[in-house]
Amino acid sequence: MIPLLHDFTDATVLVFGGGPVGARKARRFAREATVLVVSPAFADRDFGGSELIRAAPEPDDIGDWLERTTPALVVAATDDEPVNAAVADAARERGVLVNRADRSGERDPGSVVVPATVRDDPVVVAVATGGTAPALSKFLRRELEDTLDGAGEMATVCAALRRELKSREVDPERRREIVTDVVNSPAVWTALRAGTSNCGQVIEDVLREDLSSGSGQP
Repeated sequence: MIPLLHDFTDATVLVFGGGPVGARKARRFAREATVLVVSPAFADRDFGGSELIRAAPEPDDIGDWLERTTPALVVAATDDEPVNAAVADAARERGVLVNRADRSGERDPGSVVVPATVRDDPVVVAVATGGTAPALSKFLRRELEDTLDGAGEMATVCAALRRELKSREVDPERRREIVTDVVNSPAVWTALRAGTSNCGQVIEDVLREDLSSGSGQP
């Protein structure tokens, strides 16, 4: 499997299953997508603001649900094997991405795995084991949380710094060097994590140092 990031803004995600697994999937995708959860009952209180639809579709009904909702992704998270299989079949027939939450290990063509993620927006790091070891994914996610502390602010600094250097017509190779030096600077990481410096201050300090060295202007 090849990892990809998919933007679900303004897209629909259709989840079959109202148990804890379905709720967890719904909360994940509700960060961006319009999420519809179809189930005869809902065992979890938190579905992330998803629309809950009380229904108990039979396998033969699944295709109609996909036709009506036109989802970008469909999730099979029920405890009914025939229904989950029907969800996967209907999705493949229509070229829709499908995530079978009841399966681990080998996946069917066209299926997707929802990885464990660590976020410090706009930075996102995903960990996946191909569905074979979810516990390992969760462990690695916890290990990465401290490492990513401050990464979102660092990304903001780098983007703003690149724009500023470009506006000053700094040579592209020199721009890359400056941004790389910032990313590799323990002092900058410490300042951002501690909150003793912000994006504007870091850029101001970097530009002052670069200009004083005489290499900031062509």
